[in-house]
Amino acid sequence: MKHLLDLLGRFFIALIFLFEALDSAWYFQDTKDKMTSYGLTWNQDLLLYGAIILLTLGSILVLLGYRAKFGALLLLAYWLPVTLIVHSFWNDPEDIRRIQSIFFMRNLGIVGGLLFIMVNGTGKYSIRRIFATSRVPGA
Repeated sequence: MKHLLDLLGRFFIALIFLFEALDSAWYFQDTKDKMTSYGLTWNQDLLLYGAIILLTLGSILVLLGYRAKFGALLLLAYWLPVTLIVHSFWNDPEDIRRIQSIFFMRNLGIVGGLLFIMVNGTGKYSIRRIFATSRVPGA
């Protein structure tokens, strides 16, 4: 049961970031406009393409369980700065501070999930484990 829950947890974590990558790519100009509103004006195309690549590659690695620790590190490289920039509730006016602090704490929970993947690995159900335990016929 533990291994199945490991797989399910990886699936849900990866789903968050795959959705973020697809949303950023689909609404590219809207995302750039949002970046401008947060003061991210330096080389927006490079930053946005880089974010989409980090999100896609990291989430696929986590989902498949192949180099999942590296995938989680890629996702953290994106998620931590974005959390600090977008949900900086300490800089927000009083009327939105509460909701932004909730979003900030939610994102820290996702960081915790990624750290769990980095520390504990992927469990039994992963592509890497399948490759390591399968035998080549005739060899």
